[in-house]
Amino acid sequence: MPIGLDKYLGVHAQALNLRSQRTELLAANLANADTPGYRARDIDFKSALAQASGNAKPGVQLQTTNAAHIGPKLVNGAPSPELKYRTPLAPSLDGNTVDAQLEQAAFAENTVRYQATLHFLSSKFRGLMTAITGQ
Repeated sequence: MPIGLDKYLGVHAQALNLRSQRTELLAANLANADTPGYRARDIDFKSALAQASGNAKPGVQLQTTNAAHIGPKLVNGAPSPELKYRTPLAPSLDGNTVDAQLEQAAFAENTVRYQATLHFLSSKFRGLMTAITGQ
């Protein structure tokens, strides 16, 4: 009886991809902490994961009626998550909205959650290998 690997892994593979994208965004925010006019960006992880797993709530959807129309932006074959701009707690005079301490905390939390997702995937693969080899 064949089983689809995507179905077996569940949402963890999509979560790992989103966590990776969020890590890149948070790193870019930290790298541009002193850049005048830079606006900190982030992903709403909950809604992005719902969108990636196909459980997104109905809302405004992009619809194309012609093959020549520009479609939604794709990242690795899946729709990219919507980037949101972070609202600063204390705006700076140069227009930069990066709060380094907030970004470092978000980066650390995202790293822990990334590691947890890797652990879940690792145990799924370990269970699959145990079932295949019978050990």
